[in-house]
Amino acid sequence: MPLTDVAIRKAQPRAKPYKLFDGGGLYLLVSPAGDKHWRLKYRSPFERNKRGELKEKLLALGAYPAVRLPEARAKRDDAKKLLANGRDPMAVKQETERAASVAAENTFETIAREWFEKFSPKWAKSHADKIIARLENNIFPFLGKRPIKDITAPELLAVLRKIESRGAVDTAHRAHQNCGQVFRYAISTSRAER
Repeated sequence: MPLTDVAIRKAQPRAKPYKLFDGGGLYLLVSPAGDKHWRLKYRSPFERNKRGELKEKLLALGAYPAVRLPEARAKRDDAKKLLANGRDPMAVKQETERAASVAAENTFETIAREWFEKFSPKWAKSHADKIIARLENNIFPFLGKRPIKDITAPELLAVLRKIESRGAVDTAHRAHQNCGQVFRYAISTSRAER
């Protein structure tokens, strides 16, 4: 019998974890601490266990109430579509998380700070202080959190135009030079293509 939102809300913790089944392999795991987590149990057509049977897998779909019943069902349906199209939902989830992790590690600010750490020991302290201050005050607030490979020339130009519009033409020119150096460093470390 399918779950209802009322049954989920009323589910109380017990001494041991227990499951509330919804159907199609979807269930809610209720922990002794009272936490409620959505899980999808499925058989992977891509892997077999030692006995040659299709391997059983569990896919975490999120915690209740952040993921409500309709969302959990939609995630279950999406996973079933992936299986029908010959893709393992767990592998797809891991690829997505890995891509997000790589994007987070390769933000403009992260790479710019890495570039700064590599080259600043060769500079005078006052020069290094000006460069990092220029980036922190003028560039990072606008482009810092973006993956460097996604930043386009018109976006960078728009940020530089904001600096120029304040009357800081020299700062804009120097920021442009520093950004170019950061982009070249990203290309040389294979984290950007242009």
